[in-house]
Amino acid sequence: MLEALIFVVFPFCMLFAAISDMLSMTIANTVSIVLVVIFAIVAPLTGMDWSAYGLHFAAGGIVLLVTFGLFALGGMGGGDAKLLAATALWMGLSTHLVEYLVISAFLGGLLTIAILSFRASGLALFSSRNMFLRNFADKSVGVPYGIALGLGGLIAYPGSPLMVWALGQLAAK
Repeated sequence: MLEALIFVVFPFCMLFAAISDMLSMTIANTVSIVLVVIFAIVAPLTGMDWSAYGLHFAAGGIVLLVTFGLFALGGMGGGDAKLLAATALWMGLSTHLVEYLVISAFLGGLLTIAILSFRASGLALFSSRNMFLRNFADKSVGVPYGIALGLGGLIAYPGSPLMVWALGQLAAK
């Protein structure tokens, strides 16, 4: 059961956040809350020691402080800031967090370039009513960065501490 939570909750939340941001330019608070609550319950049950547990929460707190500052300056959306912090909690204060941040930044840069190119093309005029492409075509809205954060999380997740633990448990059976 514990392994199932680890295999399902994080990937589902990342996919949900990416799709939600693509369609509505919002990431529901529920996504971040679920990530925090499930981590808080599951991590100690995996045998994670309290110092490591604390470092995971420190990672989430540090990322939340930085992203809240960026949100206050208008540099990022609130849903993106909360999702980044909740994801940092799962990655911990380690190279896995750096990997997640670098991958997400790289994907976000590619996404931004692609969306700006799309908005400058004639295709944007024809796709402004398409529910999947309308936010990509609309020059008055920002970039749905939750797509990059969700994909970055999915790419970095296999090396995260809980996923490594869950895979180890399956290998031992």
